[in-house]
Amino acid sequence: MNPSNNPTPHARTSGLPEPALNEKLRDFTMTARVFFISALAVMVGFVSAFVALALVRLIGLMTNLFFYGRWASSLVSPAGNHLGLWVIAVPVAGALIVGLMARYGSEKIRGHGIPEALEAILINRSRVEPKVAILKPISSAISIGSGGPFGAEGPIIMSGGAFGSMIAQFFHLSSMERKTLLAAGAAGGMAAIFSAPVSAVLLAVELLLFEWKPRSLIPVALASVTAGAARLYLLGMGPMFPTPPHPAFIGPVGLLSCLLVGLLAGGLSVLLTEAVYLTEDFFHRLPLHWMWWPLIGGLVIGVGGLIFPPALGVGYDLIGDLLRGDSTRTLILGILIVKSIIWAFSLGSGTSGGVLAPLLMIGGALGGIEALFLPHFGLGFWPLVSMGAVLAGTMRAPLTAVVFSIELTGDLNMMAPLLLASAIAYGFTVLVLRRSILTEKVARRGYHLSYEYAVDPMEAVFVREAMRGVSGPGVLASPGEPVAYPDEPLRFAIHRMAARGLTRLPVVENEGVHQVIGALSLEDALGARSRLVDEEQHRERTLGWPAATRDGSGKNGSAPRV
Repeated sequence: MNPSNNPTPHARTSGLPEPALNEKLRDFTMTARVFFISALAVMVGFVSAFVALALVRLIGLMTNLFFYGRWASSLVSPAGNHLGLWVIAVPVAGALIVGLMARYGSEKIRGHGIPEALEAILINRSRVEPKVAILKPISSAISIGSGGPFGAEGPIIMSGGAFGSMIAQFFHLSSMERKTLLAAGAAGGMAAIFSAPVSAVLLAVELLLFEWKPRSLIPVALASVTAGAARLYLLGMGPMFPTPPHPAFIGPVGLLSCLLVGLLAGGLSVLLTEAVYLTEDFFHRLPLHWMWWPLIGGLVIGVGGLIFPPALGVGYDLIGDLLRGDSTRTLILGILIVKSIIWAFSLGSGTSGGVLAPLLMIGGALGGIEALFLPHFGLGFWPLVSMGAVLAGTMRAPLTAVVFSIELTGDLNMMAPLLLASAIAYGFTVLVLRRSILTEKVARRGYHLSYEYAVDPMEAVFVREAMRGVSGPGVLASPGEPVAYPDEPLRFAIHRMAARGLTRLPVVENEGVHQVIGALSLEDALGARSRLVDEEQHRERTLGWPAATRDGSGKNGSAPRV
């Protein structure tokens, strides 16, 4: 390297930065601030575990009160009630209470939790009102306890996230740090409910954080582990649905069958998503205030519960039956038809409840049908594969679906079948649907989300590749003036412009020598981005097949552009 720290001609043409710059650039942007945020995240995880306990107990209490008229907090199924025709009135009463709470308490308690958490991140700079943290679990417990066909995970994700946001708001934090603690609360709540700390972190990454960075991943992981550990003392150890291990290898026929399961799960995911939003469109056309919509949804739930009582409530016991192979064809068809209809209709009505448990149950029922004609690999094999695939396709979170299914059952042998089926279902819905069941609601409120995470392409382009040279030696930058350096990533320079409200920066030799050698404008940065777009879209063949000449001899052919 020369004494002035200029890039050598070789370095400039090869696109490599100088060694001095290499020593400053890092793979990650995390700082020591992560220790403070992690300490807060541990606190959030601990609180989330108690919020999860309170929600489970509330659901049990409401179920016992609504269906059995007794004061008890143990989780029971509403299917064993003896109310007769009066069972129709129970979900209607619960939905009316939820509608009143949403109208006069907070409208944000409506919905299944994750879209509302996304809205808090996108719209409110990760700030959640304290009353939402209180009203959301209560309204969800009333909705589920009165027979609503929902799970507890969506409400706990919103409630845990709300408490995480509340704790964050007591401290001097940035919006990004509040987002991390909101996601930490959501992951902690899910870890405590399902004894699934790893998938809780993956869900936070795939659905809430919009990034994969140590600064957020580490605090969220600590919160999830804390909540999972606290669950041991509050709710007991997992897995939630233990199953005997299935075969470690299922052969080519089994893998091809998993591909078919993925396609069927993707198709079912599309139908469920469309059903929810067709129902929501139906309610928006009604000449009624939205406060009354859950009441109509409750009426549908009541009729469905009268026809098929197991469709009422959370249904964790039915998920266990499906995974153990204890389900009858009547039960499987009832879940696929009645549970799907009342779940989609009531969710579209805007009541409060989650989506994970119903998707697991409906996916398991689909697997129960598939088990009738697919190769046998043990009881509950195809219900488990189909559960994960429907979850992956509907929520667009394939890694979460795979790990979640394994954590729920403790069967590591299912990794490959789940991965294959989930990937196929995920790909199917991504091609067929523009948005998922989670992002559609956010999009309808004017916000588009993209879940294609990637390294910022401006990290791979250096200032020297985009800048314009200047003529006239000896020009120096003014002291204290923002500048760019030729061997730093373009992203750094663009962020410097944004922070100062500038559209142009002088480019200097290095930090010690402020001789101006060029200029960087937003137009130059846009030109660099257009080159990256060309790299992504331009197709060419770089290796050609040997082409036969007229005399029959074989020589390498040219590499035509496609």
